[in-house]
Amino acid sequence: MLESYSSQGDPGVGATASARPIWIDLLDPTEEERTRVEREFGLRVPSRGELEEIESSSRLRVERENLYLSMPLSTDDDRAVPVPVPFGFILSPAILVTVRFSDVHALDGVRERFKQRERPNDSQAAFTAISEAMVDFAADALERASGDLATVSRHVFNHTRVPAHRPARLNRRLRQMLTFVGAVGDKLSHIRESLLGLARIIGFVSETARDWLHPDTHGRLQTVRSDLASLTDFEAHLSSKTQFLLDAILGLINIEQNDTFKVLTIVSVVGIPPTLIASMYGMNFHYMPELAWRWGYAYGLGLIALSTLVPIAWFKWRGWW
Repeated sequence: MLESYSSQGDPGVGATASARPIWIDLLDPTEEERTRVEREFGLRVPSRGELEEIESSSRLRVERENLYLSMPLSTDDDRAVPVPVPFGFILSPAILVTVRFSDVHALDGVRERFKQRERPNDSQAAFTAISEAMVDFAADALERASGDLATVSRHVFNHTRVPAHRPARLNRRLRQMLTFVGAVGDKLSHIRESLLGLARIIGFVSETARDWLHPDTHGRLQTVRSDLASLTDFEAHLSSKTQFLLDAILGLINIEQNDTFKVLTIVSVVGIPPTLIASMYGMNFHYMPELAWRWGYAYGLGLIALSTLVPIAWFKWRGWW
C-alpha cells in the first residue's frame, strides 16, 4: 500500500496528490508501487532482503544526496511476543520515503499531525517527527516492561504466602513466572535492537546531512539522540533485573525440588530400621526366642514403632525436618 503526505492539504493515496508530497509511506509495497516511486522521484526503493542486511554499510549509506537507512523495528503485538521487522528510510532534502512490512503504531501520531494544522513542512521535519514518535513508543514499551517486572518481583519474593502444604501450587506459579519473565526478556532484547538501530540512524543523519539540515531540526535530532542514550541505559537496567529475576526464580525452584528430595530421603531412611526388624521376625525359622512368648507380637510392634520414632526425633533435633 502506498500513501503520500504533503505539507498542504489532506494525505492522498499515490504520488499524484494535489500537492507534491514530502513523505511517502510504503507498507509492504508491490513491485508496481516501487517502480512508480522510483520513476516519479528518482529514488531506488530497497527490497525487504536489502533492509534485513545487518552490515553497517548496508544499513547506513549515501547515494548522491539520498540517505538510505534501515533498522530492525520492534512491533507491539498483544497476540504474541513482538518480533523485529525491517524498517527503512529514504531521506533526501525534497522527500522522505518509509518502507515497512507491518503496522507501526509509532506512525499513527505522525499521520494525525498531517491531518491537522501542525503538520511537518518538509522531509527532514517529517523524519524528525517519526524518530521522536519511535522514541516515545519505545519509552512506553520499556515502562510497560518495567511494570511487568515489578509485579513479578513482588510475587517472587512474597511466594511464602502460598501454604507450605501446597508445594505443587507454588511450583506451578514459579514456572509460570519463569515463562513470563523469559518473554519480557525476549521483548527487551527486541526493543534494544530497535533503540540501537535508531541511534545509529540519528547519528548518521546528523553528521552526513549537516549541510542541509535546518538548525532546529539538528537540535531536535540531538534531543532524540540523548533520549535514545537514556532509554538504552534504562533497557540495560531492565535486562539486568530480568536476569536477576530469572536466577531468583530458578533458585526458588531448585530449593523446592531439594526440599522434596530431602523429604523423600528422610522417609526412605526412617523406613529402613522398621523394615529390618519386620524382616527379621518374618523369617521362617522354627526356633526363634520370641516365637512362643505371649507378648512377642506386641514386643515386635513396639520395636518397629520405636525404630521409626527414634530416627524421626533425631532428624528433628538436627533441624533436617
